[in-house]
Amino acid sequence: MTLLEVQGLTQAYGGSRILRDVSLTAQAGKVVVLLGRNGVGKSTLLRTIMGIHPALGGSVRLGGRSLDGLSPQRRAAAGIGYVPQGREIFPRLTVEENLRLGFATGRLDTIPAELYELFPVLGEMRRRRGGDLSGGQQQQLAIARALCTQPTLLLLDEPTEGIQPSVIKDIGRVIRRLADVQGLAVVLVEQYYDFAAELADAYLVMERGEIVARGEGVRMEADGVRAMVAV
Repeated sequence: MTLLEVQGLTQAYGGSRILRDVSLTAQAGKVVVLLGRNGVGKSTLLRTIMGIHPALGGSVRLGGRSLDGLSPQRRAAAGIGYVPQGREIFPRLTVEENLRLGFATGRLDTIPAELYELFPVLGEMRRRRGGDLSGGQQQQLAIARALCTQPTLLLLDEPTEGIQPSVIKDIGRVIRRLADVQGLAVVLVEQYYDFAAELADAYLVMERGEIVARGEGVRMEADGVRAMVAV
C-alpha cells in the first residue's frame, strides 16, 4: 500500500533552488533509501516533507490525506516520525524525559515496553541524562523518541553518522524490524552505501536537487548506484 506520495516538490533558499520537482512514494512495510553526495538536497527534502520548510510548490500526501500547509506538529500527529541529522536530543533531560517528548502527539501516555526491547541500552540508562550517552546511544534515543509518536512513516536522516559499527548493525536490525513486523514506511537518507544497500527495498539517487535514478533495492549494484554516490 502506498503511504507517502510526494509530487513535484520544490524548495529554495535565498533564491537558490534546492529541490527541483521531486516526486517519490513510500510503501507501508518497505524501506526507501535516498542517496547522493553532500549538499544535493537530501536533508532539505526530509525537512520539507516534515513541514519544517514550507514547500514552494508540489504536494505531500500521507495515507491519501493532503498535508500541504500543515505545521510539523500536525504532520507528526498525522503519522510522520522524524529523526533529524545530528539527533537533536535534549542533553540535560534524562532518557525517559526525552522519550516522553514524543507524547506531544497525544497517542501515548506511557513508554511502550517494546521500545526498551528494541533498544535495551535505553532501558538500562533511562534515568541517565541524554548528554551522558555515547553517540550511538543518542542515535537510538532519537529513533525511540520518534517512535513514541506512533508513526506510520519514519523519516531518518543519516542515522549512521559518527556511529560505531556494532551500533550501526543494531540500528539496521531495528529499521528492518519496524518495516517487516510493524509495517512502517521508512525513508532513509544515508551516506553509508553498504548499510543503505542492505536495507533498501527501493532506492532513489539525488543530484542538484533532482531525483536522477530510482529502482529496486536489489538492483543497486547492477544499476551502478555505488559509483553515482562515491565522493
